[in-house]
Amino acid sequence: MRILFSSLGLYGHTFPLLPLAVAARELGHDVHYFTGKLFADVLASQGIEHIPGGMSPRKAYESAIAGARPGTPSDVDAERVAFTFASVLPRSFATDLGPILAERKPDLVVHEFGNPGAGLAADVAGVPALCHSYGRMWQEPDFAEPARDYLTALGAELGVEVPRTDSMTLGHPYLDICPPSVQNPAFLASSAHRIPLRPVAFAAPGELPSWVVEHREPLVYLTLGTAFSEAALLRTAIDGLAAVGARVLVSGGLKVDPAALSELPDNVVVLPWVPQADLLPHADLVVHHGGAGTTLGTLGAGVPQLVLPQAADQFNNAEVVTEAGLGDHLLAADVTAEAITTKARRLLTDEAVRDAARAMAAEVAAMPSPHDVARTLPDYA
Repeated sequence: MRILFSSLGLYGHTFPLLPLAVAARELGHDVHYFTGKLFADVLASQGIEHIPGGMSPRKAYESAIAGARPGTPSDVDAERVAFTFASVLPRSFATDLGPILAERKPDLVVHEFGNPGAGLAADVAGVPALCHSYGRMWQEPDFAEPARDYLTALGAELGVEVPRTDSMTLGHPYLDICPPSVQNPAFLASSAHRIPLRPVAFAAPGELPSWVVEHREPLVYLTLGTAFSEAALLRTAIDGLAAVGARVLVSGGLKVDPAALSELPDNVVVLPWVPQADLLPHADLVVHHGGAGTTLGTLGAGVPQLVLPQAADQFNNAEVVTEAGLGDHLLAADVTAEAITTKARRLLTDEAVRDAARAMAAEVAAMPSPHDVARTLPDYA
């Protein structure tokens, strides 16, 4: 069977799909992946053909600043985000992917939640499609309501009817990688066709420092992701974590110059990139931005987490982690080195949090694996 996967050209939107794409390839399906140029090497390393295309999210957001609804205040971020993800990007992906579907004639399209443009292209071409989640269902009205309107208008242009409820899924069966106990209850109650799928942390292949595997003192992993990481916040977090009596491994990310983090404490190591999927099981605490991939990966590893949310669904993820007893969070106004030290010390020693994290890991492990779900994909073609 020919399967075409598609995601936005962002790590947090692409990596969650790769375990299923790899499983489908390993089961003998002909798998292609349509996304930005950034992921050519990663896809090649997994034996998956990369088809480059679609506008970059950064370029789309810049376009949205100038193209949001007439009369919309320029400082309303939710409106611009909705216009970006429900109009500019979907139009680009639907336009670019249409000829690819006509040429490749896949039997099934798997598009991620943030990329309804690929789902619209599938609907136009008459190809069955599945919507793949990248985290917990995010239904904030400030985003969902304008996004619905933008997608409805675009669908009308393309001759596709967009459902009024959960418009970003386009009504396609939903591959849900969020554990049920922390999924949005309203979504669980309303979802007509939800397909549980175990979240599997994915990272490009790499080697961990030997001391990570052999560490005898607590290990704290710090990352602020690839989209919102910035040196000042990273430095504050480093200073706070350096005081907790642990080894601290920091992933600087693509946007932070290591030179901006000079004079590091002796117990802190900063690397530009780490194989996060391999690292998480060795950590005793993960301090991060609340991105869906890191949040779910940490849930699967059974590790407590301290979330420092910056934007989008990160605030929702932070609240869920705290409410479920899996860790804690600090909002931007409350972030100081001292506050991070206090929170981290508690999370490294709180047995109730550790027990909750282990129970969550068991829930994740019991979900259907990517290979389990890949075996059912022909049923949706």
